[in-house]
Amino acid sequence: MDMSGTFEKRLHKHMDELKWLYIELYNNYDMLAELIDEMRSFYEERDIDLKKRDELRERDGGKWYKSNDMLGMMLYIDNFAGNINGVSKKIDYIEKANVNYVHLMPFLDTTEGKSDGGYAVSDFRKVRKDLGTMEDLEKFTKLCHKKNINVCMDYVMNHTSEDHEWARRARTGDGEYMSRYYFVNNQEIINEYDRTVPEVFPTTAPGNFTFIPEIDHYVMTTFYPYQWDLNYKNPRVFNEMMYNFLYLANKGIDIMRIDAVPYIWKELGTTCRNLLQVHTIVRMMRMICEIVCPGVILLGEVVMEPEKVVPYFGYTGKPECHMLYNVTTMASTWNSIATRDIRLLKKQLDIVAGLPKEYIFLNYLRCHDDIGWGLDYETLGRYGMEQISHKRYLNDFFLGYAGGSNSRGELYNDDPVTMDARFCGTTASMCGIERALEEQNPWMLREGINMDLMLHAYMFMQSGIPVLYSGDEIGQLNDNDYKNDVHKAGDSRYIHRGKFDWDKAKNIDKKGTVEELLFDGLLKLEKIRKTEKAFVSQADMWTVDTGDNGCLCIGRYYAGDKIMGLFNFTEHEVTAWNIENDGEYRDLLTGKIVDTRKITLSPYGFYLLKKRDCA
Repeated sequence: MDMSGTFEKRLHKHMDELKWLYIELYNNYDMLAELIDEMRSFYEERDIDLKKRDELRERDGGKWYKSNDMLGMMLYIDNFAGNINGVSKKIDYIEKANVNYVHLMPFLDTTEGKSDGGYAVSDFRKVRKDLGTMEDLEKFTKLCHKKNINVCMDYVMNHTSEDHEWARRARTGDGEYMSRYYFVNNQEIINEYDRTVPEVFPTTAPGNFTFIPEIDHYVMTTFYPYQWDLNYKNPRVFNEMMYNFLYLANKGIDIMRIDAVPYIWKELGTTCRNLLQVHTIVRMMRMICEIVCPGVILLGEVVMEPEKVVPYFGYTGKPECHMLYNVTTMASTWNSIATRDIRLLKKQLDIVAGLPKEYIFLNYLRCHDDIGWGLDYETLGRYGMEQISHKRYLNDFFLGYAGGSNSRGELYNDDPVTMDARFCGTTASMCGIERALEEQNPWMLREGINMDLMLHAYMFMQSGIPVLYSGDEIGQLNDNDYKNDVHKAGDSRYIHRGKFDWDKAKNIDKKGTVEELLFDGLLKLEKIRKTEKAFVSQADMWTVDTGDNGCLCIGRYYAGDKIMGLFNFTEHEVTAWNIENDGEYRDLLTGKIVDTRKITLSPYGFYLLKKRDCA
C-alpha cells in the first residue's frame, strides 16, 4: 500500500494530461483504467531503496544527470566480462576509468543468429541465458548504486523477435495477436507503403514487409525479416510494453535508451517516421516514469541533425526525452578528420550551442553501430564536396586507401548500385594505431595516439555527456574473428564489437605503452572536466574562427570561469590567430601560459586554456 500517498500525488499531477492524450489516441477508458491500476502495482512493488533514489532525484530536479562529472561507457556484457556477474567483478576497473554511467548493450532474450546484436527481443522479462538472470541484473544495479554508478539499458519497443510469444501466436492465425503487428494480405497496400517508406537496409534487408506462409500474410519488418514491427494503434500493445518497461525499471535501471524512437507509429501514405503520434507516446512514457519511477530517465535514439531532433525533447511543461544522442556531430567529426576541414563541424556545434541549455545530448566518437555518412551535403557542396563522390572518398579514406590515411576498418551495407556504404572500425584503428603497430612505425603510432586523445578532448569540450565505447580507453583494435562465426560473418559491425582484451588492460600501469598513454590521457581530461565548473550543462558554449579550416576552437563560460579549447584536425602544424585578447590564458594540461593572439598547435595537438584571472 502507498501509505505516504506519493503515487496518488504524482498521478494527480499528471492525470488530466495523461487521460487526455490516451483517450485522444485510443478512445478506450477501460484500457486507461487498467494502465493506471498496473502503474500503481508497479509502484507498490518498487524496492524501497529505488523509491528513496526516486525521491532524491525528484528534489534534485534532474541535476544529477546534467552535472559535469558524468562519464558514460557502453559495453557488451559477454565481450566485457562473460556475463552479468563477471561485470560485477570488474566494477573496480569501471571505477578506475572514472565511469559513473554504464550502458549495458542489449542483454534480453534473443534467438541466436536472429538477434541483430540483441535488438530482436523474444522475451522482455528474461535475460539471455548465457548472460545470467534477472536476479543477477538486480544484484548488479544494487552494486552500481552503492558506488554511485548509473545503469543504462536498451528498451527495444518498435518491434519484437519473430520468436516472441506474441509473434508465435500471430503465426498460428490468432487474430488478437495478429492485431499487435502490422499484417497485410493485399499487395496493393504493400506497394502503397513502399512508395513512401524508405528502406533502412536496402542491401542486407530490402523491402518493408516479410511474407509469412503459414497464414498467407505479410508482416511489416522495417529493419530485418525476423524483427516484426509492433502496432501501437492497438492500446493493448502500448499497455503491455509499458508494463515491461516498468518491470525493467524496477530491476534498478536508471536510464532507458529507447531504440528507434521515430519509427514507433506507422501510417499509410507517410514515411512512417517522426509522426505526431510518436510524440504522444513518448510524452505518455515520460509521465508514466514521473508517476511510478521518477529516478528513471529516457534516452532517445533519434538519428537526425541536432536542430531536427529538438522536438523529441518536448516543449515547456510537456517534456519528452531527457537526453538524445548527438549522432550527426559524431559523423561530422570523422568527416573533419578525413577532409582536414572543420567548417561543417563548426556550423553544427554553433547550432547545438544555440539550443536551450536544458537539452542534454550524449556525445561520442564511436558506438556499437556503423558510421553512416548522413551529412549536410548542401553545406558541403558549397565547399566543393559533392555527395556521391564525397561518400566514396570518406569510405576510401577510412579503409586506408585515400587521402594519406592510416585508418583500418570495413564497409557496412555496401550498395554496388548506388555506391553508398557505411563504415565500421574501432576509434584506435580509425586513428591509425592498428596500422602503426602492424608496421612497427613509432612516428605513425605517436600520431595515431595524438589523434585519438585530441578527439576525446574535443568530445569532452562539447555540451552534454561524453560516452566512451568500451575498449577505447585502452586503444582496442579491430577484431576480425567475427568472420569465423557463421552468425556474425555477414555483419561487419562486429569488427568493432570484439572481446575486451584484459591482458592489454594490464598495461595501463606500464609507462609508455599505448594502453597507459591513452588511459592516463583520458584520466587527465576527465579530471579537468569534473573539476572545472565551465563544463556544467548550463555553461555558455560557442565556437571561434581560428583563421585555419583545420583548427577548431570552442569556448565555454560559466559563473566567471572561461575555458577555450583548440583542436588541430590535421597531421600538420597549424596556427590559430587572435582567439582572445582579454588577458592571459593557462593550459590546464601543462600549466604553461599561452599567448592567445597566436597559438601554434602540433599535428593533432590541442589546448584547454583557462583565463588566468579565473584560476
